[in-house]
Amino acid sequence: MLIQGIFVLIAILAGARLGGIGLGVLGGMGLAILAFGFGLEPTSPPVDVMLMIVSVIAAAGCMQAAGGLDLMVKTAEKLLRKNPQRITLLSPLVTYFFTFIAGTGHVAYSLLPVVSEVATETKIRPERPLSIAVIASQQAITASPISAATVALLSILENSGFSVTYMDILMVTIPCTLAGVLAGAFYSMHAGKELADDPVYKRRLALGEFNQTHHEIADVKDRRSAIVSILLFIIATAGIILFGSVQSLLPASLRGNMAYIVEILMLSAAGLILLITRTDGLKAAQGSVFQAGMQAVVAIFGIAWMGDTFIAGNMAELKGSIESFVTEAPWLFGLALFFMSVLLFSQAATIRALLPLGIALGISPYILLALFPAVNGYFFLPNYPTIVAAINFDRTGTTRIGKYIVNHSFMIPGLIATITSVGLGLLLTRLMYQ
Repeated sequence: MLIQGIFVLIAILAGARLGGIGLGVLGGMGLAILAFGFGLEPTSPPVDVMLMIVSVIAAAGCMQAAGGLDLMVKTAEKLLRKNPQRITLLSPLVTYFFTFIAGTGHVAYSLLPVVSEVATETKIRPERPLSIAVIASQQAITASPISAATVALLSILENSGFSVTYMDILMVTIPCTLAGVLAGAFYSMHAGKELADDPVYKRRLALGEFNQTHHEIADVKDRRSAIVSILLFIIATAGIILFGSVQSLLPASLRGNMAYIVEILMLSAAGLILLITRTDGLKAAQGSVFQAGMQAVVAIFGIAWMGDTFIAGNMAELKGSIESFVTEAPWLFGLALFFMSVLLFSQAATIRALLPLGIALGISPYILLALFPAVNGYFFLPNYPTIVAAINFDRTGTTRIGKYIVNHSFMIPGLIATITSVGLGLLLTRLMYQ
């Protein structure tokens, strides 16, 4: 088992270094070693989860192609520029909302340069709003009903025989992650020196390196199409939550199968967006949301399949070695989720890889809901794309990576947000379900 685990870890680390679809295809290579080299029987690939994610990506990509995301970003820009003194509190709430609606944290890219510029113009240290805005976009993944991670969580719990609904998940994850984001924002308001006193900023000013270029997001040309795409996407999302929580509203043939509900409603929303707004379907496939989402699908395909196979093939040994610890303190499983997400750079892949083990260990599904935000640990190493983008957009140099790598601008806000989310989740689930 230890030798197999080493090969699994090598595949994860090598795939993370390659980036893009590297994580997924290296997971496939790891699976080949487990199957052909060690004789483990491959488990079933996570087809339902992947198809649900593809349908959501299709709808989000069509909304982006129709101008819906651009309109949301432009509206957010106006809000931030009208309230510059509140940038550290407003920017994480905006990125949280965007991610919650779209189901992907990559929508934050468009806002980060605006956040940096508004903070700089207001003489607020840009590190403060930028760091927590990125963390908020990660936390919202575990609150969004259509994110790949939430879809994977619901699918696994449902297939394991638990009667957990979308509403059960959202009643825990939304308030807990929002509280975590606000806690991180309050810390960030006082993080670091004031901008005028920061040595890096002062040096850049003295050397004339500070770029005063003004960044402004262009207006959306076809507002009608953009508004229609947003409304259709939100209606489909609301329908998923409604049908997932009140199964009696569904035809008998669809009850108990949320995978079909998500796929049908999201594909229908995508089709309606293209038809009503007359948007080119090829444009939807070329957008950043679609491309990032498909990378997540490939990652889940390879890494999760490899992880499932490794865990299923060594279930007896794994249960025997950690069952006593987890039985005494179930929250320890949250540490496993956190550090696995650090390696995988994906909440969905982490859930798909480790949640079956948590269920096999006998952990209550409601405790697993509380621990769900622990999969937001990929801020720990500062090489995730949104983190790198935030560092590059900060022209003052206050958002940076420290000498020891892990002492970067996102570490403390990220830890505060994650610990608060999980801690409050454990309290809520204890009060609500036990």
